[in-house]
Amino acid sequence: MKIHIITVGKVSDAATLSLQRDFEKRLSRWTDVEWQLVPHGKSVEAECKAILKHIKPTDFVVLLDERGRELSTEGMTRQLDQWLAGRKRIVFVIGGAYGVDEEVTGRADFVWSFSRLVFPHQLMRVLLVEQLYRIFSVRSGGKYHHA
Repeated sequence: MKIHIITVGKVSDAATLSLQRDFEKRLSRWTDVEWQLVPHGKSVEAECKAILKHIKPTDFVVLLDERGRELSTEGMTRQLDQWLAGRKRIVFVIGGAYGVDEEVTGRADFVWSFSRLVFPHQLMRVLLVEQLYRIFSVRSGGKYHHA
């Protein structure tokens, strides 16, 4: 099973990228993480067309959006267990500064909110891989999560 993350924007600064890679390395004991960086477009529609080009019909798509459903770590762990059943790839989408259009939202199988707050895209990348590491750690009985 692979985790594929599609994100709009540019390459993160060195400090942020270092944090991101640290959690990717930890996560690699359970799954591979692939990144697809979509450059900022001239419009939300252009960015969304580029996002959709990287999604396969068989992918389970999770859109990160502040209007989505908030879950605890345990709740997200249960969700991931359901999503993994019979799937080869889960795709997480982090939209651009102005979000995504209805087509991307409609393609999403789940819309996940980390918070009602809006985070910078580069920080969101770190938060996502950290939470994925935490979730996979919980799934394997690890001690990273102390709830």
